[in-house]
Amino acid sequence: MHDTEKIEEKVILVGLDPGNQAAEHSLDELSELAKTAGARVVGRLLQARDSAHPATYIGKGKLAELKDMIWETEAGAIICDDELTSAQLGNLEEELCCKIIDRTLLILDIFAARAVSGEGKIQVELAQLRYRASRLGGLGRSLSRLGGGIGTRGPGEKKLEMDRRLIRERISRLKRDLRNVEKHRELLRSKRRQTGLKTAALVGYTSAGKSSIENALTDAGILEDAMLFSTLDTTTRALTLDNGQEILITDTVGFIRKLPHHLVEAFKSTLEEVRYADIIIHVVDASNPQMDEQMHVVYETLRELDVEERPTVTLFNKQDVLEHPAVQRDFRADYSIPVSAKTGQGLGALKDALLEILRRDQIYIERLYDYSEAGKIQIIRSQGQLVSEKYVDSGIEVKAYVPKEIYGKLSL
Repeated sequence: MHDTEKIEEKVILVGLDPGNQAAEHSLDELSELAKTAGARVVGRLLQARDSAHPATYIGKGKLAELKDMIWETEAGAIICDDELTSAQLGNLEEELCCKIIDRTLLILDIFAARAVSGEGKIQVELAQLRYRASRLGGLGRSLSRLGGGIGTRGPGEKKLEMDRRLIRERISRLKRDLRNVEKHRELLRSKRRQTGLKTAALVGYTSAGKSSIENALTDAGILEDAMLFSTLDTTTRALTLDNGQEILITDTVGFIRKLPHHLVEAFKSTLEEVRYADIIIHVVDASNPQMDEQMHVVYETLRELDVEERPTVTLFNKQDVLEHPAVQRDFRADYSIPVSAKTGQGLGALKDALLEILRRDQIYIERLYDYSEAGKIQIIRSQGQLVSEKYVDSGIEVKAYVPKEIYGKLSL
């Protein structure tokens, strides 16, 4: 018999403390990321300094302390809480004789494990290759074997140059594939716009419960997991509101502090779903002690996406796990609603809020439609708010709120 139990890699977390409480919280989050990646945290080390050491990330004293920790804990890897340069990576590996991982590489590893769709896999591979390309070291441009003249004669293309060339070619191919995916996504968006259906995008810090909210609203069947970044791919489902009107709910990738720029760039097409949304539903983990900081990260990301002015509903999720529920308010949002995806608390209030927001861009009509125009009433049901309909001898009397986009069609 062979023992097939998966061996957890022991890791030590290393971070910098510029003199605020955020450093400890960031290291706590790094610990959760490490667990999500399948590692076991056996030690933590924080150094009080404003900026990273240009050569080794931490100073000489802490480096010696870290060596002792590695020996005592038998750790096989070090995870740093910031993105390291190629020089810092190389120097740390040489000094510590173990695997060195930075925050970016750790997140990329988690994304690679969680990507399911073709688009998600392309985006993750593209981010990984960009990260790797920026950290290839070697002879340097002046001693490249590819050029002509003195100092460039030799056996031909070296491994470093081959790596660079292969990475460039692969990145170009992935970019081309991603552009095709973006065209398909844009086609889907244009079809949605033609139907007149409004879209609400679920945004929030990772593990806030966005997928759970969409499942509770629409029975979408999305994976729900306590781990960070349990879902990467966008999922769009139709939600029928209490008056029969439909709205599309789109789940998006979670945000996190220090989100690597490689990922932001690669996942731009996914984040575009937020840009095209008519309403933002901001899901907050009300049980998290760092709730305010996480909300700040989300709003900073929304500001970068230029969607701050969209109507926003903030959901303070996970009310079921709060020992002493308190009134929570997001003054940057139009509505603040305490909810629980698990028990269904507050979901009715969310639907009411969505109806009120939709009504802002709708026109009130009173019409008498001939029975031959009954199809228009079905359009009102799906895209507007049907207040009343009355069948009389001369036709159907209708009172309703309809979107401005379809008002012309219904008035003919």
